[in-house]
Parts: sequence; C-alpha cells; structure tokens
Amino acid sequence: MNLTPDEQELLLALAREGLRGDPRDSDLPPALQRPAGAFVTLHSGGKLRGCIGSLSPETPLARLVADLAFAATTRDPRSPPVTAAEVDGLHIEISVLGAPVPIEHVSQVEVGRHGLIISRGASRGLLLPQVATEQGWDAEAFVSHTCLKAGLPGDAWRDWDVGDDPELRVEAFTAQVFGEDPAG
Repeated sequence: MNLTPDEQELLLALAREGLRGDPRDSDLPPALQRPAGAFVTLHSGGKLRGCIGSLSPETPLARLVADLAFAATTRDPRSPPVTAAEVDGLHIEISVLGAPVPIEHVSQVEVGRHGLIISRGASRGLLLPQVATEQGWDAEAFVSHTCLKAGLPGDAWRDWDVGDDPELRVEAFTAQVFGEDPAG
C-alpha cells in the first residue's frame, strides 16, 4: 500500500483522535478502509512512550491505526502508561506494513528498506525497518537484534543462514513510515 500525502495526514489525524478515544469512521478514502498491518509509535521529548502494532491485515487501516494509537498509550510494557497531560505533546509515527515474505540468507536483508520478523516455535520478534537505520546496524546486527527480540540467542540466525535450522523462520517486510511534523 502506498498512501498519498493527504491520506498520510488523515491517518495521522485519526491516530491523534484515537489517542483521545474519539476517532471518526466516516468519509474515509478507500485506501484507509482497506485492511493492512500497521504500527503506531509514540514519542515525547525524543523518548519512546509506546509502540504497538498488528501484522494481521483483517481490520480496516483507519480503525486499526486509531485503536493502536490508543493501545500504545497503555499497553507497551517498556513504558509507563501515558498520562492525559502528555497526550497533546506526543509525536505520532505510523508504519503501514507490506506483506512479509520469507528470506533465506542474511545477504537478502536490505537495511533501511526491510523490517524483520524472526520466529521459531512460539517465539517471535519483530523490528521495524527504521530501527536498524536509527541504531546504525548492518544486516547481521539487525538479524541478531531481531533474534534477541524473539527471545532467542543473538546468533540463532547463523545456522539458518547456512541452511542448518529449518525451524527458524525469517521474513522481511517493507513499511511506509511517516509521522507528524515536529510542531505536532
């Protein structure tokens, strides 16, 4: 899905309405009514205040983003719940996800373009494309950190990379990432 600048602005406005618990459902362009996976990330003063997402494209994008924005204020275990006094000062970033595709080697990972999902059994970790860029990671570090996010050893991917771990699944996805103007 490739949203226009106007659709991005509207989706950011819907996320902001979701933070306040009053998102609208009417008069939405078709692109925002289609199901898609997404993540909503909230920052305050440059610090993460919440990030929640869904890979499952079963809910219309507009509804999903509004719901995720609200959920990010209370359900991210890495941060204390956002207070009502903080809501207006939050910076919203939205990542609209493309469909994940299996990859077979670390050489296929494109840092800055791909997000990663790594799973083995019930363990699963996901990192958005912008994380590797923000952290200055190369492809190997990105895969290692995604393994750690899944609760696996950081080097769990090495056997997969040479075909010796058929239970480890690595998928790459793209995302259209956009956020509010820093002025909010």
